Amino acid sequence: MKPVTIYTTNYCGYCVAAKRLLDQQHVAYREIDVTDDDAKRQWLVQQTGHRTVPQIFFGDESIGGYTDLAEIVRVGELQKRLAIAK
Repeated sequence: MKPVTIYTTNYCGYCVAAKRLLDQQHVAYREIDVTDDDAKRQWLVQQTGHRTVPQIFFGDESIGGYTDLAEIVRVGELQKRLAIAK
């Protein structure tokens, strides 16, 4: 299974919602709080093209934010997207 990483801030409601959704789906994740880390936030912009959080990665693949995650779950693609291709 690909590792899930979620970049958050401590004042972001969508970050809380994304973590809750991952928890409900029984998906382990690593959270990286970028609240006071300007360098990491700039890196996120370079990697994703977005300044907003959360930014969620499945392995090295940026899947977007909360609404993108919710759509993946809604259409039943979460486990498929997390599976490691052989």
